[in-house]
Amino acid sequence: MPHMKRRVGPAVGTILVLILTLSSCGTDAGTGTTPVAQKDHIKILVGGMSKQIYLPNMLTQQLGYFDEQNLQVDLIDEASGQSAETEVLSGGVDAGSGSYNHTLELQAKGKGIVEVVQLLISPGEAEMVSSKAADTIKSINDLKGKNLGVTELGSGTQTLTQYMLSQKGIAADQVQFVPVGAGDTFIAGIKQGKIDAGMTTEPTISRLLKTGDAKVLIDLRTPDATRAALGSDYPFICVFMKADYVAAHKDLVQRLVNAYVKTLKWINTHTPQEVADKMPADYYAGDKTLYVTALTNQFAMYSPDGKMPDSGPPFVLKFEQQINPDVKAATIDLGKTFTNEFVNNVK
Repeated sequence: MPHMKRRVGPAVGTILVLILTLSSCGTDAGTGTTPVAQKDHIKILVGGMSKQIYLPNMLTQQLGYFDEQNLQVDLIDEASGQSAETEVLSGGVDAGSGSYNHTLELQAKGKGIVEVVQLLISPGEAEMVSSKAADTIKSINDLKGKNLGVTELGSGTQTLTQYMLSQKGIAADQVQFVPVGAGDTFIAGIKQGKIDAGMTTEPTISRLLKTGDAKVLIDLRTPDATRAALGSDYPFICVFMKADYVAAHKDLVQRLVNAYVKTLKWINTHTPQEVADKMPADYYAGDKTLYVTALTNQFAMYSPDGKMPDSGPPFVLKFEQQINPDVKAATIDLGKTFTNEFVNNVK
């Protein structure tokens, strides 16, 4: 029996084409899968990824909160926040994570960057004195004429050190600032006698205490300790961007801030152990127990909501005017150095 061919009538053919067209809607022609909206790409330079003061950056990545906001975020590691402001201004990155005081310093030079979310409400730092010099260095007064370690010249660690020295009448040129980074390089500076004391962060602080190579001279790891040492709150690590970038990318900035605020709330509803469990293993420097101990010692430094404390900007301005000639000579508009707009909009 010969094979019979059916002819499809015009009406039936039209229906078939329509069915095929509808069934392909919302699928990728090549894979048959539903296409995903392309993520917005953001580069953020972080002034020391493994430092606990910068922990919210990597934790946000680890928790998947950038992805939730349809953001592809590249976290770029640098030695200190000083590098972040330079890269943000040049357009090499979209945002920087560094200390808030940089926004004032740059405004004094006619350049605008603005803090969009506050990660730390205290510095999370400590002035450590070498055990070899501890017998002769018992207070800030004894730092005069000494070699003092900072992460990088011009960094937030140098700014904090200069302010504390100025409170005791010691000028910046009466000490020698030595850039020694953090972690292993800072510890080497202490052990090798390159520095007599220095400002550093966790977990470097706890590593030095464990080995007995250094002691805490001034503690700025928690809000209470900071108020006792400086006389006020001192908002430190934040995320900042160029002011014109923020104005032109409000939706993107809002989604970025959404992610960070969710992380800060997660931190404040979990234990230091649970936070540490989410971090990359190499951040522990081979000692997770010590990492958790260090985190516990300063857990209160993380902002509960990402907002700039009311007392923070005026004090940081006063702080900068005392040690920075450029800021002292300039008229600073604090309202242009930070914004709570995006944090307030988080649902």
